[in-house]
Amino acid sequence: MSGHDSKYFSTTKKGEIPELKEELNSQYKDKRKDAVKKVIAAMTVGKDVSSLFTDVVNCMQTENLELKKLVYLYLINYAKSQPDLAILAVNTFVKDSQDPNPLIRALAVRTMGCIRVDKITEYLCDPLQRCLKDDDPYVRKTAAICVAKLYDINAELVEDRGFLDALKDLISDNNPMVVANAVASLAEIQEHSSRPIFEITSHTLSKLLTALNECTEWGQVFILDALSKYKAVDAREAENIVERVTPRLQHANCAVVLSAVKMILLQMELITSTDVVRNLCKKMAPPLVTLLSAEPEIQYVALRNINLIVQKRPTILAHEIKVFFCKYNDPIYVKMEKLEIMIKLASDRNIDQVLLEFKEYATEVDVDFVRKAVRAIGRCAIKLERAAERCISVLLELIKIKVNYVVQEAIIVIKDIFRRYPNTYESIIATLCESLDTLDEPEAKASMIWIIGEYAERIDNADELLESFLETFPEEPPQVQLQLLTATVKLFLKKPTEGPQQMIQVVLNNATVETDNPDLRDRAYIYWRLLSTDPEAAKDVVLAEKPVISDDSNQLDPSLLDELLANIATLSSVYHKPPDAFVTRVKTIQKTEEEEYPDGEGGYSESPAHAAATGASPPQTTSNAQSAAGRSQAATPAPVPDLLDLMGMDNSSAIVAADPTTPAGPPLPVVLPAATSQGLQINAQLIRRDGQIFYSMLLENNSQVPLDGFMIQFNKNTFGLAAGGPMQVPPIQPGTSASTLLPMVLFQNVSPGPPSSLLQVAVKNNQQPVWYFNDKIPLSVLFAEDGRMERSSFLETWKSLPDSNEISKDFPTVVMTSVEATLDRLAASNMFFIAKRKHSNQDVLYLSAKIPRGIPFLIELTAAVGVPGLKCAIKTTGPEMAPLFFEAIESLLKS
Repeated sequence: MSGHDSKYFSTTKKGEIPELKEELNSQYKDKRKDAVKKVIAAMTVGKDVSSLFTDVVNCMQTENLELKKLVYLYLINYAKSQPDLAILAVNTFVKDSQDPNPLIRALAVRTMGCIRVDKITEYLCDPLQRCLKDDDPYVRKTAAICVAKLYDINAELVEDRGFLDALKDLISDNNPMVVANAVASLAEIQEHSSRPIFEITSHTLSKLLTALNECTEWGQVFILDALSKYKAVDAREAENIVERVTPRLQHANCAVVLSAVKMILLQMELITSTDVVRNLCKKMAPPLVTLLSAEPEIQYVALRNINLIVQKRPTILAHEIKVFFCKYNDPIYVKMEKLEIMIKLASDRNIDQVLLEFKEYATEVDVDFVRKAVRAIGRCAIKLERAAERCISVLLELIKIKVNYVVQEAIIVIKDIFRRYPNTYESIIATLCESLDTLDEPEAKASMIWIIGEYAERIDNADELLESFLETFPEEPPQVQLQLLTATVKLFLKKPTEGPQQMIQVVLNNATVETDNPDLRDRAYIYWRLLSTDPEAAKDVVLAEKPVISDDSNQLDPSLLDELLANIATLSSVYHKPPDAFVTRVKTIQKTEEEEYPDGEGGYSESPAHAAATGASPPQTTSNAQSAAGRSQAATPAPVPDLLDLMGMDNSSAIVAADPTTPAGPPLPVVLPAATSQGLQINAQLIRRDGQIFYSMLLENNSQVPLDGFMIQFNKNTFGLAAGGPMQVPPIQPGTSASTLLPMVLFQNVSPGPPSSLLQVAVKNNQQPVWYFNDKIPLSVLFAEDGRMERSSFLETWKSLPDSNEISKDFPTVVMTSVEATLDRLAASNMFFIAKRKHSNQDVLYLSAKIPRGIPFLIELTAAVGVPGLKCAIKTTGPEMAPLFFEAIESLLKS
């Protein structure tokens, strides 16, 4: 759209849709073009203009490229909700894919790839095959990307039609952009496939390196990322690859630079010549430094990547530490990263410069940054033994300025320095003790107490200092209490005089009798036992020589570091986490013929509208599904979502039945009557099907307006039941209804307090306010399929559970008509028969069931056939669930 097209967004007309419909069917081209622009504008701001689908599609037959682009944009947006109508546009796509204008050919194949409707894919294959061999490189590069999109929709089709081989052929194309797109497409397909698809050989390697010099910057990124997965045969080949890639380090685009750095670092592992490695390190420094003159956001990404690089190859930036000095206007996130890298690059040669910087930072106004700077000084002291004394001098100078949080942070790091260099710098303890009264942070208090306890024999008034902390012992945080306990024991062992003896009694009493903290209590009892039985053994334990610490707090594990370096220039290198930690990849698994579903989508239609045509019908082929949609069908269970969909890998996480008036199973109870909700009636119930819990819903629209945009939310409840996906219901016209099966997940939002079967639900749509209603959670829907127990196991479990875990209840109105019918009804709800015996004229039945988190129910039912009255006794590890269980079993036996 041009700069004058903003007018299309500012319409305030009432009867907009009918007017647009009229304009779209106008005989004048300009009027039709304006109408399509208005439709796109309405679509952009979120209005539903899907009712104009046929009218917009009719505008496709045009020579005007701008209009064609707009219509294609509309098609991409609405084809998924109108798959049957989208097929009307197929002929135009096929025709456009053979248009003399290469822009139109590319546009047609790109749009067909973006329309993610399975029905259209079969029509896409022939045009795509032609476009992959097109004379125009622009069409070929567009077609290459389209193959990856098609693979995502139907992987089997791509392999059967030979598209993967065609993509591999494009790697030898004479146009570098075609090569880059072919590489990008193959890499994307490889990500989603469990078998090797894209493997670089030495022949492919030379073609990719040749294309690297001529393609666009993003093409270079795709090729470099692909090359980084190639392992050179020997050191000579690695050197040749690096030589060809090194010029990319001078590129203006940061992504190209980082991808080139990644590639070079990985190949350096194979290079044996130290001179070559040294030269490469020199060449990599300037481009990395240049990245730090970019915008703060790019600086941050660069710094996170540099952090990894200097852990592996510190020599690359060893002489460039000055570029990491913080500027006054750097954002805090950039400053923090720079500090981290400065610590890693600090050496005996540059420590004086670094300490001057850190000392300056310690007087900044940002408290978090100051703390990190003070801690950095301590970490440098631990890292560099020769510089430790200079670091301590700086810390003492900072303590003298008497800024509270600086003093506290300094004490924390000095404690670590004492651990690193025992019996070396204890002369400064007197200075530290002067700041005792200002300490109010748990970590600082704990550090100071550790110092007093560790060096009690050198501090004349150590008992007085510790006593000042003991006055507030019960109110202190656990970290401080634990340290006080250990320090007091150390003081007693080093100075077993009357003062420390009284202190140890007070502390042990507080730490055992007066506390609820199990860690503190356990440690106190251990010390008490040691001191009372063998004080010498207590000395060996408590005053044992401590291992010397090192500064590895921010060093990554070598294997993790290698994995992150292989992912430089991706989110993984920014998060410092492997990709698997935050990206769930779905590998394509080929199905056997018996496993395939008739619609090719694992029991799922592409949209609510299509689901409405097939959801409650018996299995059909694609061809007869449409004809069957119009007639009434026998109620059969709707297909159950597969596991990937329930995990949120697909939007179609609810199934809409074709004929809402005849839902599968018994009628659903009314939970929201039409009279109280402006004509919207909701019937709903929790059900269990094939091991999965669903919320089965029937929504009836008794109002005068169409209802759409349905959403649902569940309040906290005993079992943390929540929706496993969005509620997908098509627009419901007045006087009609729609059904849906909403997958549910457990333990997402658990409410505290005693167990309850209450389920509070909120439902909203675009036309009405939020409606709230209450439903029940029948415990029977939670009974798992693996709840069956062997007789011996049942008997052992019954005997092992205490009598307090046995609860019974009488049901005077329940009548057991026959034993077999009762067992069948209970078995349908996963309550499994174990054994039966006779007692007088009554039958005694033993059953087992299990609910999530492994809580078993061992059930004993006693009743006489045909006589009112039944007694139910249960034993369970979760007796608090008994009321819900009895409620569920009464409901099952009465139904």
